[in-house]
Amino acid sequence: MKVLLLQGPGQPLLCVDRPDVPPAPSEATVLIRCAALNHRDVWIQKGDYHVLKYPVVPGADGAGIVTAVGEGVDASLVGNEVIINPGLSWGPEEDWAAPDFYPLGSPRDGTFAEYINVPAVQLARKPAHLDWVHAAALPLSGVTAFRAVRSRAGLRAGERVLITGVGGGVALFAMQFALALGAQVYATSGSDEKAARVRALGVSGTANYRDPNWPAHLRQQVPQGFDVIIDSAMGPGFQNLVELAAPGGRIAFLGFTAGGDVQVDVRPIYRKQLSILGTKMGSPRDFAAMVGLVESSGIQPIVDRALPLSRANEAYGIVDRGEQFGKIVLVNDLGA
Repeated sequence: MKVLLLQGPGQPLLCVDRPDVPPAPSEATVLIRCAALNHRDVWIQKGDYHVLKYPVVPGADGAGIVTAVGEGVDASLVGNEVIINPGLSWGPEEDWAAPDFYPLGSPRDGTFAEYINVPAVQLARKPAHLDWVHAAALPLSGVTAFRAVRSRAGLRAGERVLITGVGGGVALFAMQFALALGAQVYATSGSDEKAARVRALGVSGTANYRDPNWPAHLRQQVPQGFDVIIDSAMGPGFQNLVELAAPGGRIAFLGFTAGGDVQVDVRPIYRKQLSILGTKMGSPRDFAAMVGLVESSGIQPIVDRALPLSRANEAYGIVDRGEQFGKIVLVNDLGA
């Protein structure tokens, strides 16, 4: 089979041949129809990720058809259309991941390949209303956003939600899930065009975080403050989020793209009794509940564009420059 291989940091992906390997006991082989790119893949290519192994086949997200199963796996799984839960070895605790938890794509080879062998327990039936492109866009960003919004922040219908940095996959999923759960959603973006697009999708109000007065603009729109804030930057602007939170509010941060080194005046946290919640990816239960919400609400993942998997290096550049609105999906053409 053909795979896209990353030989080392700073290297382009190369298409190479590898021998087919049958599934081990408890595993299933999936013919990848579509994969999707995450910013994590870009960080791995740059060598800026905490779990690194080279050479490696990148890619955490994938959707495809089960073609074979190993010993101990129900043979009726063969032929099923599935999506892959990329988070491996979550562990027994629901509230946190085990130390050896990791997503596909590093250190274990990922989905940028014709076929992949994965533990059968990682597979879920593809939501019937999604085509291959939109199904592949769902897993990693979807479960990350769902855990932040629902499992950690405990969002309830009618609450006011602020989602920062909307435009990337996780933030857009958080927006879609919050709207589906009946919340009133607001967002920040560094692009007025992206802000206009999310308002057209149901967001009540936006602010451009490149404007120094963005907190005041949001405060004018929601003087009561936000019940839930979903943040992926955790940078110098975090103090503004503390100030914008309503009494009893919950701030869930699912990353630290702005560096994570922040100084915070804790007095508003104390006075307003805020909850600051760290969150990453999600448990198997989160994944199942996320897929259930997508199916029951008819949620369609937002896809910026679909490119052939053979053009993955081009897709990496798009994500690295932040040009996308939604997910970049890679259609498997390696066997063509």
